[in-house]
Amino acid sequence: MNAIVIISFCIFAQFIAAEEYNKNILFKVYANSTDDTSKIYITGNQEKLGNWVPDKIQLSNQKNHTWIINLYFPIGTELEYKFTRGSWNTEALVQNGGVRANYYLHVEKDTIIEYNINTWKDDYLKYNKRKITGLFELHHKVTFPGLKARDVIVWLPPGYATDKSKRYPVLYMHDGQNLFDPTTSFQGIDWQVDETADMLIKNQEISPIIIVGIYNTTNRRDEYSNTPLGKKYADFLINKLKPFIDKKYRTLSDRENTATCGSSMGGLISFILAWEHSEIFSKAICMSPAFKIDKVDYGKKVEQYSGLKKDIKIYIYNGGLDLDKKLQPGIDKMTHALIEKGYIPGTDFIKFIDEKAPHNESAWAKHFEQPLKFFYK
Repeated sequence: MNAIVIISFCIFAQFIAAEEYNKNILFKVYANSTDDTSKIYITGNQEKLGNWVPDKIQLSNQKNHTWIINLYFPIGTELEYKFTRGSWNTEALVQNGGVRANYYLHVEKDTIIEYNINTWKDDYLKYNKRKITGLFELHHKVTFPGLKARDVIVWLPPGYATDKSKRYPVLYMHDGQNLFDPTTSFQGIDWQVDETADMLIKNQEISPIIIVGIYNTTNRRDEYSNTPLGKKYADFLINKLKPFIDKKYRTLSDRENTATCGSSMGGLISFILAWEHSEIFSKAICMSPAFKIDKVDYGKKVEQYSGLKKDIKIYIYNGGLDLDKKLQPGIDKMTHALIEKGYIPGTDFIKFIDEKAPHNESAWAKHFEQPLKFFYK
């Protein structure tokens, strides 16, 4: 009996200690312009916040345009988070339509935090023109079996509308919402792909090209990696999207005129597409590519390859700060593997490092001109 009492007391003591150590954070959202039946989510840098998956942690609907959620975190936890209605296309914006900076909270005590949200990204875009240079077309909710629907934006080069006889190379880019328009970009800063390509084409520094921006989904990480979902994403590009683009637009559809580009995980899938489907893609632009991170190590697969040298060209860029610093060993491993397989630096591939650059759209925008010149000069 005494042993049982001691054990029970220890369990109770641990429970009390845990309660003192963990603090209750009550998030309360008021959204007067949002329909009472809508779902609102919190997403952030902790597992309890969904690890930045925008439709994982749902708030409780209290009616009267109010949503709440109670979450417990250890003292000292640094929280970083945002609110969405289920996707990054429906995240909360500031009143003027800009992307809101992440909310921050240092957990010290039980806390009630209240937020007023009046603007969501999708609602804002309905009533405000996109800020894109040049001619473009948007295809909504493109579907493919086994994948979530997504938008696809097609940017058309200067002269496309007037010279009806000319055909163009095509560059397929991932994370399409981050490429052309700051109002749809993840952090409110886009790659400025439209401005850069438009300038280079008009200055006759590169040949005119068509650029296809494929929006990501909440399955981005798996779709952009060497996973079953990544293979399905490649299948979507090769067997549905590319045939659609080639039919609707005046493209040069052969492999020599088909390239792909992306950043971070998008840089990885760009390399994978060129490496595993070199009969379709002859070029890949890999900005801050996640060749080796967590359980991903695609450099190992290239090291183990024993076939003939693939007829592809690769541009690899990386910064020196933030996540880019962690990605550098994987990039070094990949470039070493390429050299071992007979790829010549400066001819078959280029690796460029900006030691002072962070891992973000602003850095990729700054350096996007170089790969365009490498492939399309």
